[in-house]
Amino acid sequence: MAKSILGVDLGTDSISIALCKNGEAKKVATAPMPQGLMKDGRVASAQAVGGVLRDVMRENHIRASEAAIVFPNEICFLRNISVPRMSADQVKINIPYEFSDYLSEEPRNYTFDYAVLGEAKAEAEGEEDKLDLMAVAVPNAVLEEARTTLEVAGLKMAKAAPVEYAFISVIRAAKKKGIAADEYCVLDLGYRSVRMNMFKGDRHMVTRVLEFGLKNIDDLIAEQMGVDVHLAHNYFISNYEDCQKQEYCVNAYNNIAVELARALNFYHFSNPDSTLSDVWLCGGGAAIEPLREAIRTNLENMKLHEAGELVHGSKGIDDWHRYLAAVGITME
Repeated sequence: MAKSILGVDLGTDSISIALCKNGEAKKVATAPMPQGLMKDGRVASAQAVGGVLRDVMRENHIRASEAAIVFPNEICFLRNISVPRMSADQVKINIPYEFSDYLSEEPRNYTFDYAVLGEAKAEAEGEEDKLDLMAVAVPNAVLEEARTTLEVAGLKMAKAAPVEYAFISVIRAAKKKGIAADEYCVLDLGYRSVRMNMFKGDRHMVTRVLEFGLKNIDDLIAEQMGVDVHLAHNYFISNYEDCQKQEYCVNAYNNIAVELARALNFYHFSNPDSTLSDVWLCGGGAAIEPLREAIRTNLENMKLHEAGELVHGSKGIDDWHRYLAAVGITME
């Protein structure tokens, strides 16, 4: 019988965890991440972040011995590559060379891994069969930070992978349950940025990053209401004095939505055969209805979905937008 595993998603603004078994969430929890403990997607203090994780588990009566942790894409190098059919050992030897033009340090300072996306038969006599791979390079220091963070919380690291891998796992599971689309856009409305993750089937195509997130709206509220940014964040999340619908916030939502529409148009231009028509919302911004409405208005030809629609057994959890990556990272 499969055992439970804890999915861990460490964000700049919050921490989200999901205790899963066979790809289904049994318990979930989220809590604010204290300021300064995460920097540019990396753990600034493994002891402090591990302590936060341990406290969230204890306060929500969640017990686990093993964990799978999500890495944001800004701390990973991710590539889709095609190689001649070869053994697993040969693939591992060759993958570092695929990243030679991307790494700023010596290859020995990175850990490399891959997932098989599919196989392609030779199209002509004399050609070789191909393997389509999603390859990743992660700094060893990042892995050690993650491992230590989990150990502080009493957990053993069973898996670590980029967030794109987590979304691919969710998409694959959804397709098996009959929730199928030719293409997927997983729109992550995050604290520091907004990311459009594009997938063709279960293959990651590209991620478009907008360097404008909920933090920028916090800054606007702080300026307009004359409070510090931390109090402004609480005002924003709780919709204090209906601040989410103030004109300056609505203008910010529309700016985000317009940039998303431009990114989507560019994607369609670059992929003229694309039939992308569905967007799944996740991240903290997915809970802000005026932001969702601005996106819905500007992406007028797209159908917006809740993140939970992709996850089997999601009933009973209202804020699935917070847990999509945490659940996906636990899946095979």
